[in-house]
Amino acid sequence: MMNNNFQNISDAYQLVSGAKIRGKKHDEIFELGGYDANKRGYTVYPIDNGIRYDDFSVVVSENELKNNFLIEVVKVNTAIAA
Repeated sequence: MMNNNFQNISDAYQLVSGAKIRGKKHDEIFELGGYDANKRGYTVYPIDNGIRYDDFSVVVSENELKNNFLIEVVKVNTAIAA
């Protein structure tokens, strides 16, 4: 099942903590954690039925995220300051 709410990751500015990502070839959904400079990658947590599992995580490099994962499209309302 392909969900149209996901798009390719084009740059690192899309990789924010809390973003939902999924593999290009698989339907598993993950939540992106923070960037770990010591490990040079992003912490990724699995999500099942809307529940994030904090007891298991993996570190994924930015390059691997760009090549093998899609990120959820979120529409944001912006206020224009006058």
